Amino acid sequence: MPRRHKPEEHENHERWLVSYADFITLLLALFVVMYAISQVNAGKSRVLAESLVNALDAQTDQRNVVVPVPDPVPSIADSQAIKKANHLEETRRRQQERMAAIAHDLVSTFAPLVENGQVRVVRSSVGLGVEINASVLFAPGQAEVQENSSRVLEAVALVLKNDDYAIQVEGHTDNIPITEKFPSNWELSAMRASSVVRLLINQGVDASRLTAVGHGENRPVDTNDSEEGRMRNRRVTVMILSTPPESLPQVFPEILPEDLPGVLADSSSHGIALPIMISRL
Repeated sequence: MPRRHKPEEHENHERWLVSYADFITLLLALFVVMYAISQVNAGKSRVLAESLVNALDAQTDQRNVVVPVPDPVPSIADSQAIKKANHLEETRRRQQERMAAIAHDLVSTFAPLVENGQVRVVRSSVGLGVEINASVLFAPGQAEVQENSSRVLEAVALVLKNDDYAIQVEGHTDNIPITEKFPSNWELSAMRASSVVRLLINQGVDASRLTAVGHGENRPVDTNDSEEGRMRNRRVTVMILSTPPESLPQVFPEILPEDLPGVLADSSSHGIALPIMISRL
């Protein structure tokens, strides 16, 4: 018998409807979910709003709390400045101690002369001083140190020669003019200062530390209206400088042997100065 052929299947042209139906179903589900989300509960919204307000207030309070800021770490420049200041302070302290020791040595050396009024140890803003009656060192109207009086300056040189402080020797006179040997009191005061410088050099004080200055009658420490005042004004001042020379005070406070503890404890930051006053008969 002849074989029978299988009938051909009919081509379905509506297959796209399946995919379209799936798409519509998914789209419907999406709209349902969105609708459900859009239904807001008023009570829950109020609770959420209050919670947000409380949270924000708490953060504001925390921002208002003062938090201590740690001290900044010193920079390298600040550290160097601190080290420099400490070094200067230490140098000043050592200078004070050394100048106070010089004051002690001088007062101890001249204690007998201080007690009888022939020598006064004084302080100024630039150093330490000793006032010596002029008759101890110079004859009236003369500029050469008397041979039997040079021991006073030798004692000063013994105290000073091992230090490195600058020394300014200043000559002073009263206001009575000198006409016999010197044209004016300027020359007399300068020559007396030079004589003292020469003696200090001979006793071992380094010449580079020494300066001789003549002031004549222009820097009195007492009145020139009395013989006693004029005797004080005729002097040679040996200044041991702890600072550069400046204008010197007109009146010096006297330091007596019993004042030594105060001198050692209260020496000024500028150091101590030493005038040696030499008057004439």
